[in-house]
Formats: sequence, C-alpha cells, structure tokens
Amino acid sequence: MLKRRYSSTGSGGRASRRKNIFAGFDEFGFAIFKTKSREGTVQHRCHEYSYPKADDGKVKGLCELLSSWDDADDTCIVKVACFVRTGIPPELRGRVWKCLLGIHTLQESSPFIYQECLKGIRRQLVDLGVSEFGIGSAIATLSEAENEMESKKNTSQSAASSSEFSDVVLFRQIALDLQRSFPTHRSLMGDAPEAIEGQAKLFRVLIAYAIYNPWIGYSQGMSYIAAMLLMNLSEEEAFWALVALLEGPNYLAGLFDHSLDKIQHNAKVFQQLLKHRMPRLCQHIEDLGVTTLHFVTPWFLTLFTSLPCWDTVLAVWDHIILNGIVVVFTTGLCILQQLESRLLEMSDVSLLLPTLLRVPVDVSRHSVLVPALWRSEVHKWEIDCMQSLVLEEEGEEPVPGKGGKQGSLKRKKSKKEKRNLAGANGLDAKKPAQFTNRGTMGGATKNIFTKMLRVAQRYLQDPGQAVESCEIKQPPLNRSPIVQDRSMRISATSFSRGQIRGRKKLQSSYKEDKHRDRSQGLAATRSRQHSIQSPMDLMREIAGERCQGSVLKKRRSGAAKRQMVRRSSSQHSQGRVLRPHRDEQPFSPSKDRQAEGMRSQSQMAAAVCESNLGPAPFQAR
Repeated sequence: MLKRRYSSTGSGGRASRRKNIFAGFDEFGFAIFKTKSREGTVQHRCHEYSYPKADDGKVKGLCELLSSWDDADDTCIVKVACFVRTGIPPELRGRVWKCLLGIHTLQESSPFIYQECLKGIRRQLVDLGVSEFGIGSAIATLSEAENEMESKKNTSQSAASSSEFSDVVLFRQIALDLQRSFPTHRSLMGDAPEAIEGQAKLFRVLIAYAIYNPWIGYSQGMSYIAAMLLMNLSEEEAFWALVALLEGPNYLAGLFDHSLDKIQHNAKVFQQLLKHRMPRLCQHIEDLGVTTLHFVTPWFLTLFTSLPCWDTVLAVWDHIILNGIVVVFTTGLCILQQLESRLLEMSDVSLLLPTLLRVPVDVSRHSVLVPALWRSEVHKWEIDCMQSLVLEEEGEEPVPGKGGKQGSLKRKKSKKEKRNLAGANGLDAKKPAQFTNRGTMGGATKNIFTKMLRVAQRYLQDPGQAVESCEIKQPPLNRSPIVQDRSMRISATSFSRGQIRGRKKLQSSYKEDKHRDRSQGLAATRSRQHSIQSPMDLMREIAGERCQGSVLKKRRSGAAKRQMVRRSSSQHSQGRVLRPHRDEQPFSPSKDRQAEGMRSQSQMAAAVCESNLGPAPFQAR
C-alpha cells in the first residue's frame, strides 16, 4: 500500500508540472523543454546537432565489415577506425561497440551467467518487499529496512545480518543514483512504460556488476556509463560492455576503486600534460586555487556524458572505445585549448570552475570539438612519461616486472635515495627563495620539460638491455688507452732536470743523425721511422729502459713503407736480392753505421709496442 500511495502522489505531481513545459524528444531521446523552463536550464542540453550524416554506401560497407568481424584480425580494427573517424551511423553504433569491446568473447570465457544472477537479485528484492519496476517507492522501503537492520545490528553481530545489511545499503544507493542519471532521457524520464522498464534495466545491471565484482562493488558515476550503454545495447550486452570498460587495462581499470588513488593519479598526470602543453593556462588556474582534480574527476568517471551536445558525446565514446583511456586525456586538453582565451580572462574562481564543469555549447558542438580532437593527439609514450614524473615527485617508482601496467604497484623510495636524488638535482635548502621558488611560470615549465626529456630517455631505452642508470658513462675524449697497471699519468711537465738534460742530449744526437742521413739522401725515409710515438717511450729511453727481444711493429705509410726493406741473414745466404723501389738508393756497406743508429731508435719505438699507447704522436725536435 505504501508503494502505490508514494508513486501516485509524487510522480503524478511531477507529471502534471512537466506537461506544461515539455515539448517532445529529440532524435537521441532527450526531452525538449520550453526556453525559459528551469529544468531545461539545469540539464544543459543542446538539441541542434551537427554530426555528418552517413550515406547508404558507408552503411553497407560497415555492415559487411561487422558481419565478418574477427577479434584476432587487426585489419578489422584498422578498417573500423576509418569509420570512427568519419562518423559511425547511429543505427550501427551498438554493433561497433560490441565488436570493439569483445563482448561475445568475454561472455563465453566467463563462468558468470547473467540470467542466473538476475534470479537471485529478484529473490532478494521480494524478501525486502521492493519491486524493480518502482524505483521511487523502492527508495522509501529500502530506507526503512536499512534503519531497522542498523538497529538490530547493534544487538547481534552475525555474519548473515551483516551481509543482508550491506545488500540493502547497496540497493538503496543505486536506487538514489538512478534518479540523477539522465533524468530527461526518454528511457529514464517519468512514469511512462518505457521509462519504468529503462530504470529497471539500469537497476539490474548495476546490482549484477556489484555481485560480479564485489571488490569494486558500486561507485557513483557507474550509473552514467551503464545508462549510456543501455541506450545503444541490450540489457545483457550492456552488462558485459560495462565489465569490459571497468576492468579493461586499456580503459577504466582501477578508476572506480574506493580508495580513489587511480583517479587522483590521473588528475596529476593530466596536470603535468597541461603544464607541458599550455603552461600559461595551467599557471593561471593554479593561481586561482583550482586544481585539476576539481574538473578532471567527472570527465574520467562519466566519460564526458555531461557535454551539452549528445552527438559530440557519442563521437568521443566511439574514440574512447577504439583507442582507450588516452582519449580522455586528449579530449580534456582539446576542451581546454578551445576555452583557453576565455579562461585566461577570468579572474574569479566562481566563473572559471563552472565553465570547466559545464562546457559551453559553442565549444562542445560536433563540428567544432570533434575535428579538433582528431587533430590534437596525446601519445601513449607521453602519458607514460608524465606518469613517471608524477611518481618521481611522489617519491615512488613502479615495481619492476609488472609489464608497464597502469595499475602496477609502486615502491616508496628510501630516505637515502631521496637525498641522493635531491643532490643529483642540485637542490639546496639554504638557497634564497628567488632561486628555489618553483611557482613562477618559466621555472616550472623548464623544470617539467627537463624532467620529461630525462624520462623520455629512460622510456626509449631498449628494454632488453640491463640499464642500471640513466646517465651513460663515456670515456673522456682525446685520451689514449693506457695499461691497467699504470696508476699515474706522466705528462711533459713532470720531467726532472736530469731527464730534461738527457732529452736535450738525445735530441741533439738525433739532429746529427738526421744531418748525416740528409747528406746521403735518406732523410725522407728516416724522418718517419724515427718519430717518437708518445712521451712514454721517451721517458723509457731517458730512464735507460730497454725492450730486449720484443718484436718491433713500425707504423709506416706511403713511400716510407715501400722504401724500408730489411734483409735477413737467410736471404743473404740464399743469394736473394731484393729489388729496390724506383725512388730508393741501393744498399751499400757504408750504411752499417746508419743501421746502428736505427737500432737504438728502434729500441725506443719498442716501448710503444709494450705500453700500447694511442695515436697521439709526440714528434721529437
């Protein structure tokens, strides 16, 4: 009796009031109110649509593609992406969503049976005296049952009573949110049979998902997503589509967790993107005391269903279902780009925040926002870079081995790691405020850009290589490789006086040999062969070191290489005569003294072979 009396008085009064201001429904099922009506102003809906109409050829081609759809074939995704870009026909949108979300595969692979779940839900509602077809009366009945169970819960602490109490609380919360979910849509508005059936479907889908995934249960915002799916799919298809969206790693996985950690993290990632893309607007919003969490949260939880132009909402949903949650970041940035000039002129938060929460009609029109959305793109690697920046600022880092999932676990850095990080970044607590203030627009932009480049370098590294640090240590340039057992480097300025005298003596003897060789026509040959390769061999010669029995490997090129010819004793014994080069002079016994000088110089050059010094020659003068 309570149920009938509630529904007859409340709904009848609302129906009589709406009859005078209601003017019909538009092509998407939303009510059209008279211009000065309060409900029309509150709902913030535009009924002038500008989406492109599809021709018969496009509809036929899309039907053929959906009929031969294969989830394992990537070419199907590529082909349907072209249709999404040009616009999905409204009559085929449900089929496209089913194929892109893989509803059929998900339903077959899950042991959960939707119809069996509904039977259990109906039994619970009957026990509570609640009908799924009377949501208004159900709220009052469930409130009374909740109060009664709460009073009994204080006396008895049984597990059965606790479970029943949680179910009643769940049913009541869902029933309350149904009245706030698209109250002006044909399938949810008023007491018409279509509206009563639509509310019952939405009620059952949300309760079934809470049973399907008790870890998440029900959260505010799910009703908008489920209602959107019911407008384009059947009841059971809408349930599995809701499962795919809320649990898919590429979609909304983790956003409806009761801790709200994921939604706060995404808001910070969006703030980093805003600083990178529009630093001036970001600084202006922060100066007014508005954080991205204030206006980004409804965008993520309802997927832009609050936009006034419904054809734009459908186009954004097509894009999201095709490409994932990255489109939410792209759409948010695109809206801010369209509103940037207006927001910069606002100096009061009471004007700025409502503009962000209720996007103006001229910005959200399909002909304005959707083309801009396809022109402005946010890449997956860019989101990953911003996520790394957020984790770095929070003092956390992803736990390795999670495959880069967005919902991966995080590990807090120790105090020692934080001190090392602060030291690496050059932070100093004793610096003046003018050097440490990061609130200025230029400093913040430079800091974010530097961090983004550093994180991008990490992201672009080959994952197969074990890279322990982002800084690649390179050997200093223009330095010759040295033997590992040498701990000190000898320079030309570290010679003692005795060594300098010995060096001058050696240079003077070399000049005498060079003058003697020039007189005999061999200066061109000896000048290249007697060059000292580095200061190390000169030091060995001065110190009296000798490389006995070492094999001499001379570096020669050009005429010097062709001109230097040695004769072994075996060649003399066999009577072999080496033919000299055309530029050479024949050997003669008078050259024995020259060979003796060459042997002393060869001993110096042998030090080069032993020490393995580099190619920076030190020419003796």
